[in-house]
Amino acid sequence: MSSPNAKKVLLVDDNPLFLKILTHAFTKAGFECASCPSACEAIDYLNLNIPDAILSDYEMPEMNGIEFRKVLINHSDFKDIPFVFLSYITDKDLMSEGLDLQAVDYVVKETPVNVIVSKITNLIDTVQKQRELSVLEIKKAALALNIRTVPKVAPVVQGFDVDFWHQAYQDVPGGDFIDFIEVDDRYSYIVLGDVMGKKWVAWFFTFSFLSYIRAAIRFGIMNRDFSTAEILQKVNSVICYDDALKDILSTMSLVMVDKQEQVITYSGAGDLPALLYKAETGEITQVDSDGLLLGLFPDGGYTERRVQLKPGDQFFIFTDGLIDYEENGEKKSDYNLFKDKLLNMIEDKMTFKQIRQHLLQNLSPALVDDCSIININKQ
Repeated sequence: MSSPNAKKVLLVDDNPLFLKILTHAFTKAGFECASCPSACEAIDYLNLNIPDAILSDYEMPEMNGIEFRKVLINHSDFKDIPFVFLSYITDKDLMSEGLDLQAVDYVVKETPVNVIVSKITNLIDTVQKQRELSVLEIKKAALALNIRTVPKVAPVVQGFDVDFWHQAYQDVPGGDFIDFIEVDDRYSYIVLGDVMGKKWVAWFFTFSFLSYIRAAIRFGIMNRDFSTAEILQKVNSVICYDDALKDILSTMSLVMVDKQEQVITYSGAGDLPALLYKAETGEITQVDSDGLLLGLFPDGGYTERRVQLKPGDQFFIFTDGLIDYEENGEKKSDYNLFKDKLLNMIEDKMTFKQIRQHLLQNLSPALVDDCSIININKQ
């Protein structure tokens, strides 16, 4: 049985005997090994699993190795997986064609199996080290520029205790972003968003979304328009016509806190339903919002919900990383499971600081995405 940190390799070959020999050798070396007898089956496998490397035969029926590689480099999720050709053919022109398709290497099948395993091991190690160095350099640059998409601390809001918890997937900044915007003595806005994608790719786009949100809120306040639904519509309209953000989508939860009336107004754009805990009844209920993901269509159909909180009531907005988990190598989501766990923690008289600590200890090792949650507690 392979360890959770085992290297993952996908073997593609229409020769069942050779495939069995390779699978045995890689498994014995500690790899998590998947095998497919054709390129078509390999593509189906890749739609559900991403290996660390692909070792593919050239001569296969229906779709040969070159055609298989062409399919992969035209797919954003597959093009960067290290790819190695495996064949009995030693034609230099064929090798050159394969390497021109950004294949990392070309291995002749007569090569001893243990050498093939060593080559793939070294390849994966080298790629992982290069990625780690790249991530480290970007982290250093972000710190040097003091670039943040999540604030260091929560604001002080009269009549409410506001706090949050955020954990980046694999400690690499990703698509989740948080902002607290105080516009005057009466109104404050709380922003929670999640740009589609993982890690740095999503992180780069969060700044564009945050800039538009801040601008929309400021312009709305100048016109005395405090509506959260209208603010989301303004942001969505601009994003839909921004060519730089074409096909980049984001969820968003937007909350306006009225410190004078001591109420909150909530609107959502493709986000998870918020959760409202009522201290008087001890119940936790969903607060649904209408509205499409930002950037999907020009008319997002946004609405808003006015929520009156009594002392001890709590309002939660959060991203999907808190409901996603991995089971037997498969990603799953369970909103109600998280809802029940949150209620149990509240019933155990846990403060939000204790809830944050619990989430950090129990969720962090099994994260499959960025996690963010914001708590608004009525004093």
